[in-house]
Amino acid sequence: MDVALSWDRKESVARSPGVVRPDLEQVFRTSYPRVVAVAARVLGSRDEAEDVAQEVFLTFGRSDVPAGEALPWLSVAAAHTALNHIRTGKRRAGREEAAHPRDATEPDVADAVVAREERRRVRAALARLPRRQAVALVLRHSGLNYAEVAAALGLSPGSVGTTVRRAESALREELNRHASSE
Repeated sequence: MDVALSWDRKESVARSPGVVRPDLEQVFRTSYPRVVAVAARVLGSRDEAEDVAQEVFLTFGRSDVPAGEALPWLSVAAAHTALNHIRTGKRRAGREEAAHPRDATEPDVADAVVAREERRRVRAALARLPRRQAVALVLRHSGLNYAEVAAALGLSPGSVGTTVRRAESALREELNRHASSE
């Protein structure tokens, strides 16, 4: 089963409501740290990453994904779900900012603000990349080796390096494009 495809079709492989797979606890115990690490890499927040992990394991618990394919599936699901959280968070932040504009007299904490803004820019640019590139980049920079990234995305191990390099290049272009428009 192609892990990337099974994530996209998660509803079609779902178990009946209320039926939880018997291997969920074992898969959870062995895979939870990796799932949180992947989500945290995307989100920059362990608390938000744990929320994403919970959502991912709930989906996995109702799925028919074979236990042997659990870690790659969970890693891709964590990256996709975290990217979705970024997108929804940007929309929510925009609505909140429109409703309550910031006061110009807020104290200046330049270093923290610059670092936070840079991380926000990178995450926003990552969210604008094609899904496969964003997920490949996140998985590789979350510590997965080429073979693990290849298995998770249904690629040949030899094409992972090219995919990651193209994703890094696209990320740089996206950052440059939006830096010049700001």
